[in-house]
Amino acid sequence: MAPAATTPPPSPRALNRPTVYLLDTFHPQATARAESLFNCIHPSDPAHRSWREHARYLLVRGSHVTAEDVASAPHLRAIGKQGVGIEKIDAAACAAKGIKVFNTPGVNARAVAELVVSLTTGLARQIRPISVRIDRGEIIKKEQCNGLILHRCTVGVIGMGNIGKTVARIFRGGYESNIVAYDPYMAQGAWEDLPHKRVQNLEDLLSVSDVVTIHVPLTPETRGLIGIEEMRGMKRNALLINTARGGIVDEAALVQALDEGLIWGAGLDCHEQEPPTKDRYERLWQHQNIISLPHVGAATAQTQMETALAAVERLHTYVQSRETIEVNDVVV
Repeated sequence: MAPAATTPPPSPRALNRPTVYLLDTFHPQATARAESLFNCIHPSDPAHRSWREHARYLLVRGSHVTAEDVASAPHLRAIGKQGVGIEKIDAAACAAKGIKVFNTPGVNARAVAELVVSLTTGLARQIRPISVRIDRGEIIKKEQCNGLILHRCTVGVIGMGNIGKTVARIFRGGYESNIVAYDPYMAQGAWEDLPHKRVQNLEDLLSVSDVVTIHVPLTPETRGLIGIEEMRGMKRNALLINTARGGIVDEAALVQALDEGLIWGAGLDCHEQEPPTKDRYERLWQHQNIISLPHVGAATAQTQMETALAAVERLHTYVQSRETIEVNDVVV
């Protein structure tokens, strides 16, 4: 008798629905929606251990899908990924086998954009160092504080996607900011409905911006995009915000820039090591004008629900478009 780990899951013939393996736990509403559309195999199900042998469709939130996983999954056809980033999925291996990967761009844009504003305001008004000193029992007088005003500041947006545009709209509408944008891959004419200046060189954005906010994926081209030379070209009172991916900002260079007073401070929701730890980042955190968060840009209850639902719906739309029905593990 074959062990449970290699036993195929029960046929969904009676349900007349395709089977999806959930590699993670999802928001309850998304789970309920998935169960209404698919025959779901959850991580707690014994049959889940053999997903590589049998799965045609996956739903993923934070798990890795490696090249080895893909090679061991002969039937895999599509993956629904909650969130924008797909760096935990070997996209090249999937592409080589024609496996579709559906993420949820744009769904988390508002949540991440609001965190950008929070980090920017927190840095500008020295919220972290003042709070730390109060917690230590110090008496803080307003004469000791020298924060920055953001009204009509120039905001440089690196990456003109959904999140970048939402950030630009908030600063434009709420702070009357001047918006400067840089994205060598975005088509000309983008953001026609949003007043902004588009530059062709990163240096042109860095040199004029009071706030520099990053909204690009981590790729070989963007790794180390902001290094020491780039920070030398920024304003001395500039704020650097990274809610995209760790590695885009050279972390050693950031420490050097703060040591040398090249920029005012930085707000980081992503780091090369996640979650960030004191052992790794104590040197960086010695600077008062640093705010570090453990990649919580989309960590609101509403956003988690919406992105999870979007992953379910986009995968289901793809399945429906193929008119695929799994019957006894044969596609007809």
